[in-house]
Amino acid sequence: MTDRPRILHGQGDWEEPNGPRGSQAADPPLYPTPELLDDLKQWSDRLEAAKPEEILTWAVERFGDKFTMATAFGPEGMVILDMLSRISPSTYVFNLDTGYQFKETLELRDKVLERYGIAVDLLTPEHTVEEYESIHGGPLYKTNPNQCCFDRKLKVLSNAALGRHAWASAIRRDQSPDRARAPIIGWDRKFHLVKISPLANWTKKLVWNRIFDRSIPYNPLHDQDYKSIGCWPCTRATADGEDERAGRWSGTEKKECGLHTDEEPPQAPINPNL
Repeated sequence: MTDRPRILHGQGDWEEPNGPRGSQAADPPLYPTPELLDDLKQWSDRLEAAKPEEILTWAVERFGDKFTMATAFGPEGMVILDMLSRISPSTYVFNLDTGYQFKETLELRDKVLERYGIAVDLLTPEHTVEEYESIHGGPLYKTNPNQCCFDRKLKVLSNAALGRHAWASAIRRDQSPDRARAPIIGWDRKFHLVKISPLANWTKKLVWNRIFDRSIPYNPLHDQDYKSIGCWPCTRATADGEDERAGRWSGTEKKECGLHTDEEPPQAPINPNL
């Protein structure tokens, strides 16, 4: 027997697979066949210069109720929610509620419901923060933030992906080197879904122009020099001239939680009770 493989970037040990993942658990299942991958590449190229609204419309028409969206209530996510409210307000939208989110972030859920009638589902990890810190002898984000992100975000999204065909992310290519390669439409090898990034070729300026033009709600922490907002223990305000993501995991080389990195990890078992 070979040793159990480790997920890249030290994000913990993956176990052996115990069933289909992501779109392979859907009815009907969706597999990344050469034909599908070629079709996605053609559509991505075709939609490269399309408006985000056109990309979202394509996604809704193509995948129907098997299309979903994950949001952390960032500026880009709020812009997409505003678009979805006019294109397909019944789209299932969820948030990875790690237990460490800022209260200002969670308050945006109520504003989204009030403004758009979209009830964002808060998906939580297997253990509460108190249980999790007790298991690990204290806050794991201080000693092993990769494992913390893996347990409290990646595993939860893996569960949310079960039975879906596609998900929308709010990443922009100019945010980080990992995101710079993101296609408009592609296959997400990590979560076994089609990944749609309608704002991939937008800039920060375009995002904020849309927010102000349409009076879209946003996190008030952005007005306090928080350029990128994640969990409160791992996020700080940034100074003028600092990179947009400099306030995330400050003082470490870590710049991504792992949701949008490009590697393909081995399969992991999914706890259906999460």
